[in-house]
Amino acid sequence: MEALCKNLVFDGFIAVDPQGKSGGIAMFWKTDDKVELQSFSCSHIDVIVRSNVKAEWRLTGIYGEPARTSRHKTWELLRNLARDANLPLCLIGDFNNVTSQADKKGGSNYPRYLIDGFNSCLVDIQAHDLDIIGHQFTWERGRNSDHWIEIRLDRVLANNQWLSMFDMAKVYDLEGSPSDYSPLLVEKAE
Repeated sequence: MEALCKNLVFDGFIAVDPQGKSGGIAMFWKTDDKVELQSFSCSHIDVIVRSNVKAEWRLTGIYGEPARTSRHKTWELLRNLARDANLPLCLIGDFNNVTSQADKKGGSNYPRYLIDGFNSCLVDIQAHDLDIIGHQFTWERGRNSDHWIEIRLDRVLANNQWLSMFDMAKVYDLEGSPSDYSPLLVEKAE
């Protein structure tokens, strides 16, 4: 991971190794700001960003529980992180969930109980979903077939404090179309 960080010319990184054949999460940054690790698990990396220009704020990278029957674990993690957040908070990553049927194209409808559970969590943590500029879907399967499915699983969520601090922030889909991995870029206009 260190070699990748240097090859991509990042200033720093934090990585959590995968468990078994899946998972793993990493956070890379290019900044003069100080990044201080608060907590981590196989599902998240939570840091405080200390800046010379802005007040400090929290950034949390998320990898949502892939098993539908265990999604509640991700929602509980988000609630616990937000409960501890007395700073502006931004959450970014693969939440493995949608907020509405519009977040999915193709296949059968997304289970209503998962949509309702995720939205209830977002209300509880007072997080707003930032729109993506570019292609809206961040995961796909079955491209160019009758079974093509596209879903928006990756997103950026922020509380009101963070949105006030970075009121010009924008989220871009860097790929322009979905793939197994669709990186998002958050541009925080200072």
